[in-house]
Amino acid sequence: MKILVCDDDQPSVKMISYLLREEGHLVTAARDGQEALDMVEKDPPDLIIMDVMMPRMDGLEATRRIRQIMNVPIIILSAKGETSDKVAGLQLGADDYLAKPFEPAELLARVQAVLRRSEGFLSEDIETRVSVGGFHLDPVEHNVVLPDGSVVSLTTIEFKLLHCLMRNAGRVVTPTYLLNSTWGYDYEGESNQIAVYIRRLRNKIEKDPNNPRYIVTVRRLGYKFAKE
Repeated sequence: MKILVCDDDQPSVKMISYLLREEGHLVTAARDGQEALDMVEKDPPDLIIMDVMMPRMDGLEATRRIRQIMNVPIIILSAKGETSDKVAGLQLGADDYLAKPFEPAELLARVQAVLRRSEGFLSEDIETRVSVGGFHLDPVEHNVVLPDGSVVSLTTIEFKLLHCLMRNAGRVVTPTYLLNSTWGYDYEGESNQIAVYIRRLRNKIEKDPNNPRYIVTVRRLGYKFAKE
């Protein structure tokens, strides 16, 4: 896979690039968010590893802008381990978040998991088109058609999460089940992660995200996609 590493810390770039090349990936590097954005527009990678603290344009802003033009998987790296930074990255569209310092094996595991999710989902569910209450989820186009006819593009994680909710429409789905179906492996602070993506989905498909009609929270149990 072609992976773009964006970090202004050259020793970090050198170490990450070495690890990825040893796994057989093609690696390019950017020194800041603006350079990464320019590179992505010219030659889209299969995955981006994005540091947060960089000059000119930080990783969070770069992630936001990249998300506006494509659904390439993004792993955020940051020396900041606070929950607020993790949530901010996920809300902007990152697929995963890894705090520095990290073990090389953990980075490689996250890379493999993100690539597996982005590649494997469509091959496993390519024929599964889910339709519920005027919503039509299309695995080929990677989008959802809303009841009013408008088309909304989804990231890989958003798509898998909505797919899980819609195929279980009318039933309560626990955060653990959503995590296993969508990510495929356990995270620390998993309930917060699910909540972030539920909020992102509501912002995309609900007329009033603060008073959702379709993706409903069932207190102390989980979430439900309402049939009506």
